Amino acid sequence: MTSPPDRVAVIGDVGGHVAVLRAELVRLGADPDTGRIPEDLVIVQLGDLVHRGPDSAAVVDLVDVMLRGGQGRWVQLVGNHEAHHVADRVFEWPEELPAAAADRLRAWWSDGSMVVAAAFRAPSGDFLVTHAGLTAGFWRSVLDTPVTAAQTAARLNAWAGRTAGALFRTGSMVNRKRPSIAAGPLWAEAGRELVPSWFETRMPFSQVHGHSSIVDWETGELRGSAAVIHITSADPQTRHEVSRLGGGAIIGVDPCHGQEAAPVSAAWVSDRIGAVVTRPA
Repeated sequence: MTSPPDRVAVIGDVGGHVAVLRAELVRLGADPDTGRIPEDLVIVQLGDLVHRGPDSAAVVDLVDVMLRGGQGRWVQLVGNHEAHHVADRVFEWPEELPAAAADRLRAWWSDGSMVVAAAFRAPSGDFLVTHAGLTAGFWRSVLDTPVTAAQTAARLNAWAGRTAGALFRTGSMVNRKRPSIAAGPLWAEAGRELVPSWFETRMPFSQVHGHSSIVDWETGELRGSAAVIHITSADPQTRHEVSRLGGGAIIGVDPCHGQEAAPVSAAWVSDRIGAVVTRPA
């Protein structure tokens, strides 16, 4: 990275839809053919690049271009669907990636090109970025309550390259049991685990996540308890949702692609940021 960035763009789950990702990169001013990213911009992609859509291998190829050509301005996070290929499998999926694409995911994980978390500071506060969001229970019992987003990202990224451990702790999406307020940052469900986990604990920083949504984007209805719905607002033009709690906000940017791409999706962008932190302590 040759100069400090002024803004960070967080791109949500891609789900195998390469055309959607290419279009968003162009909108942000990046070049998907060369990997060039404007000097004032850092792009964080939240994981779940693969599965569901028809172009998972092409998505992996495109991200590899961005990692090589972005001069450190592309931050690739691991999602639960990448974890399916780089760590012990905890769920079944009918689609198998081409071997070359799966090998590339494993290479990113082992060489540090794909990490768990990023952190940045904006005028509105400190932000932690992970795939599914950090529950209060995980922050407390596993990370020992770090007080800044940068410290938290560093502790999470100490797991980068591993194939087992607390990082891969599942929640109700896999266990099919009652929600866990200590579900891990690759698996926490937004409306049942992530947001409610912070009701009794003041948030030390704000968060941006993908993986799941409180809003049913097909109907516009909010899902979850009355308390979750009361603090959550939604923007159907971007498919972003914001839950406001004591100490910060939890911002969801999962567009919820299926086999067909969602009709709208957009990166969440914050300007006037400080340094983006991704390296482990």
